[in-house]
Amino acid sequence: MAPAAKQPTLSRGAGAKFQRILDAAIEVIAQKGFHTARISDIAGLAGVADGTVYLYFKNKDEILMTAINTAFDAFVARARAELRPLTSPVEKLRRLIHLHLETLGRNRPLAVVCQMELRQSARFLAPFSNQRMIEYFDIARQAIREGQEQGLFREEMRDLDAARCLFGAVDEMVTSWVLAEHEYPLLDVAEPVADIILLGIERRLKR
Repeated sequence: MAPAAKQPTLSRGAGAKFQRILDAAIEVIAQKGFHTARISDIAGLAGVADGTVYLYFKNKDEILMTAINTAFDAFVARARAELRPLTSPVEKLRRLIHLHLETLGRNRPLAVVCQMELRQSARFLAPFSNQRMIEYFDIARQAIREGQEQGLFREEMRDLDAARCLFGAVDEMVTSWVLAEHEYPLLDVAEPVADIILLGIERRLKR
């Protein structure tokens, strides 16, 4: 699947309508599943005519990928901004984990779509992994390399391997939360997960 089309330049009113369509798409797809959701369902929830949706998007595939990419780009921008002033690599990784869980914990429909719908289709997952996940890993890898340079993290460890372990652990916590029978705040697992990851990558002092 080709990357989502470049978003058009929109006026304030049109931009708000565009975002309503994206938000509605996440809600509808989370509730009904991608294949069952219809353009008319998305348009109805967004409060626009079906034809208005087609002014911005060619099809449902493009709506889904644009919605996910837009949400992920906002997350990356926030993560970079909040990690930038931090001087401790440990605190950078801890903050990244908190932001990941906080972002999806406050938007359950987005979590459902990311953990369930996105993973079920190679045509969605492959472009997303190739384009967006690299950015996530770059943020984590930079903090890990800083920790290695400062003698805080294990030098023999590949930064990419550590970044993948970090993402995998946090990602599994989100999946477990989505599938859980009983509701609980997703952010509650942030500190335990951060402690486990950091304990695994911290440099062992020789005795």
